[in-house]
Amino acid sequence: MTHRTEASEPFPPVRPGQLAHMHAAVIGWYRDSARALPWREPEASPWSILVCEVMSQQTPVVRVLPRWREWMGRWPRPSDLAEAPSADVLIAWDTLGYPRRALRLQETARAIAERHGDRVPETEEELRALPGVGDYTAAAVTSFAHRQRTTVLDVNVRRVLGRAVAGLEHRPSSVSKRERAWAETLVPAREHVEWNAGLMELGALVCTARNPSCEECPLAQMCAWRSAGKPAHPTSVKRTQAWAGTDRQLRGAIMRSLREASAASGAVAASAVAAEASSEHAGGSGAAAVPVRLLESPASALSAAEAEFLDALPAPVRAAVLAVRELDAGGERTSRLIADLVADGLAQRTDGALHLPV
Repeated sequence: MTHRTEASEPFPPVRPGQLAHMHAAVIGWYRDSARALPWREPEASPWSILVCEVMSQQTPVVRVLPRWREWMGRWPRPSDLAEAPSADVLIAWDTLGYPRRALRLQETARAIAERHGDRVPETEEELRALPGVGDYTAAAVTSFAHRQRTTVLDVNVRRVLGRAVAGLEHRPSSVSKRERAWAETLVPAREHVEWNAGLMELGALVCTARNPSCEECPLAQMCAWRSAGKPAHPTSVKRTQAWAGTDRQLRGAIMRSLREASAASGAVAASAVAAEASSEHAGGSGAAAVPVRLLESPASALSAAEAEFLDALPAPVRAAVLAVRELDAGGERTSRLIADLVADGLAQRTDGALHLPV
């Protein structure tokens, strides 16, 4: 293939013979080297594949797998998840990150149960009409669950195609109509599921963003980017996303305190302070609440009773609350993020106490 710059032709055509070679290389590699994952088994249900796709967004498979197994054991059908308490859903989501995905997935489950008789729709159009389902998820479910020919474009697929065909280190963050139309011309008429899955797996395991293992890549000999000396994109700036000290870290810590309180609801409710400012306001859901003052008030502002209550909390709850306090000793950011969590539907505040949604 001839190397072209993004400025001249970011979506170069591929000759039929070269494309057939690419198809054979990627599909053959996938069959020999793909990870054995339960959602790839023939008996995997469309619902289990949809759950996997939502969980896997910006989350490594190694973290998704145990959560996915637990979810499918508890909620094997959309209607099962639709009927679950939202607090249980957020607890089961655990530390996958971006917990709004959990609530959106529950909204998706309700729509499938109510509109489609508990069956995951088969067309991209119907899937995109579901709450929380975008272009990528709709295409992935259509391909992997229903084995229809479509174009699946996640960050890994886009990286592999951009490097191998166009000689580009990285694509822009958003998918354009031109890129989607171009990628569609590369999808084979047969074995398209293996092609889509193979490109994703290749980008996840070999053609990675930072340290690609070109010596292991089945496309190495035909890769335009490699043959051009792996040029860096002139506008590409590699950054490591900050975590320590960020609002995202603090939001996660607040959510963890609510999950731990819910898991230890009996012990929390046993306290007289909890009876006044915690469990009795949790709506009978079994999700204990955490007094907001314990999360956001400086140590000097806590009363003796509050300090005693904090010390008496079950160890996991106390550790989670203290983690919030350590991340924001003054409490200003915590107050703002609590308001954001309530606005996002991830928490509820009742009479000075914070708890998972009922």
